[in-house]
Amino acid sequence: MQTTELDPTLSQTLDDAKKAGLTLIIGNKNYSSWSMRPWVAATAFGIPFNEVRVLLDQPDTSARIAEYSGAGRVPVLIAGEMTIWDSLSICEYLAEQFPEKHLWPRDVAARAMARSVTAEMHSGFADLRNAMSMNIRMSLPGRGRTPGAQGDIGRISEIWEECLSRFGHHQFLFGDFSIADAFFAPVVMRFKIYGVALAPALQAYCERVQAHPAVARWVREALAETEMAAHHDEEIRGKP
Repeated sequence: MQTTELDPTLSQTLDDAKKAGLTLIIGNKNYSSWSMRPWVAATAFGIPFNEVRVLLDQPDTSARIAEYSGAGRVPVLIAGEMTIWDSLSICEYLAEQFPEKHLWPRDVAARAMARSVTAEMHSGFADLRNAMSMNIRMSLPGRGRTPGAQGDIGRISEIWEECLSRFGHHQFLFGDFSIADAFFAPVVMRFKIYGVALAPALQAYCERVQAHPAVARWVREALAETEMAAHHDEEIRGKP
């Protein structure tokens, strides 16, 4: 369960965090792929948190985010008196705090590989990110096919094929849904938005991710947003 507020004051946010335990600061669900990752992970595993959205591409966006983190980016997790920023750090913190929920695979080999592919997603694929920005409300088939993006699509396909064949058993990357799937969920959305053709097994995986209740809820709420980030929309429309 989440309770949602639209960018209250920092003092109110801290008070709410103390009461509920966790408060996740995110950007617009339509655009913020980094916010999507820990939100989906926490929601998928039934970890309760308060949700605060800071609208992107507004005159006060930078100042608002700076109230929560000196890093100047979302997502940010407030846990009592602690502030945790960066999507992977947030997910690792949740995995440590809720070990009984097994956010990472239980098997040692699967867990090691899950961490590896998640870290690769976290630090890599810049060409795909730049050429295929996330905008859930748009449909842009065939766009964004730069050579670098095509190379990233190929590498992601390799990762998915290996994980599904070795550990996935025709379900998620490591059988049960995990942090790794949450990290690739925005990629799944990008592939849908830009009409990326995939092998049948990989397309089926994408469909399972989209059907997961946590991902489906994020998408529904993204589509229901009325706020626009004009700079993001214009940038996407201007790409070949």
